Amino acid sequence: MVKGILFATTILAVAGVAWFTIGRTSSPDPTPDSLPTHTITRGELIVSLTEQGTLESANNTEIKCRVRGSNTITSVIASGTQVQAGEELIRLETLAIEEEISERTKFYHLAVSQVARSAADVERAKLAISEYEQGRFVTELSSLQKDLAIAESRLLNSKNRLKHSQMMSRSEYASDLEVEERKFASEQAKMEVGLIKTRIDVLKNYTKKEELVRLQGELNVAKATCEADVERAEADKKRLQRAQEELALCTIIADRAGLVIYPEGEDWEDAPKIEEGGTVNKDQTLLLMPDLTQMQVKVGIHESVIDRLQPGTHANVTLNSETMPGKVTYVAEVAKPAGWWTGNVVKYDTIVSLPSTEGLRPGMSAEVEIVLARHQDVVTIPTAACLEIGGHFVCWVRTPTGLQRRELELGDSSNMFIVVLDGITENEQVILDPLAHIPDAQLDAAAAMRANGEQKFGFDDL
Repeated sequence: MVKGILFATTILAVAGVAWFTIGRTSSPDPTPDSLPTHTITRGELIVSLTEQGTLESANNTEIKCRVRGSNTITSVIASGTQVQAGEELIRLETLAIEEEISERTKFYHLAVSQVARSAADVERAKLAISEYEQGRFVTELSSLQKDLAIAESRLLNSKNRLKHSQMMSRSEYASDLEVEERKFASEQAKMEVGLIKTRIDVLKNYTKKEELVRLQGELNVAKATCEADVERAEADKKRLQRAQEELALCTIIADRAGLVIYPEGEDWEDAPKIEEGGTVNKDQTLLLMPDLTQMQVKVGIHESVIDRLQPGTHANVTLNSETMPGKVTYVAEVAKPAGWWTGNVVKYDTIVSLPSTEGLRPGMSAEVEIVLARHQDVVTIPTAACLEIGGHFVCWVRTPTGLQRRELELGDSSNMFIVVLDGITENEQVILDPLAHIPDAQLDAAAAMRANGEQKFGFDDL
């Protein structure tokens, strides 16, 4: 912290040494009594830092875009407007959604008609199974059984005629040729009976099973097709409902009374995105309704002091020339990305909470003083009286015998004063801005710069 405070003083060494080299031949050295001094005292030192921030609400109701894809804003309420519940806040372009609803309605009706058709195919396939088992199969089996009865009757008749012919042949009333014909007819009738029995067996054990498998397969196909059509119809219905819901979401209504503001844009953006004709995307925050009873200030804290900052640290916040107490409630663990828009300065977001106060509005500029430390009963020295030379801090003290160079052991510091741990005591007088008034200080600074290889600054001749 001390090195940071004295950085400007060290830089001034360049100008001081240059002044000395040019002016020492033309101006007499000042007397010790004429030099500006400061009397060392003991007391309290408050170490703080001051940053500029913006007032915001700690509890914002976010109004987001719920419509898919990119959408164009056709109208939006002005930022900072007080609205009542039910008042329109923002409206998005609806032409594309209306066209989608028209298309989805057509697809949904076509899908419903296809479901009815496929459901009829399922019932038809079920009836086909019953029709075969109780109709065609029974008819074919009965027909074969009738043919079998006729064939068995013919077989019995041919056997009787064969027996009669054989008996007549023994009495020589029938020829052998007639017996052979009767015998052939009997064999043929027997084969006919066997063939019909085989056909009946095939019908029962194979044809019926095969036909039932085929019919059951057609039923399964019809069911699967119907289920697919039902799913398609349901999907088209959901798409239609979603489009109808999104059409309603294109008009955003306030669900409660309150203040409406635009969200903050990114640091690199020149204009807000929330405006008529602007494009917004799904889940993008469109508007904010802040809770004015819970306000806070967001500031960026430089990386050099962020380690000293902890939640609960006291702060003083100045708004419209009025100062109120605050408290650090959040310190970011990760710094915001640095870029040209931040001057490549690395800072950490820090939140300072404020007590509930009337009249506070989001967006107000605030000056935040954060108290880093309070040192009681310490000896302090002005930063303008100290120099860092060769890695040591020194000052010049006015004594009765003249100016005396002192090496200092320093502690914490503010913008104006530094805690002195050793090297100087109360009531002693130190010289302010020694580079501008003390030639020895200028020579010491030049020697230190030469030892550190700083000849490039143009002090080789000193």
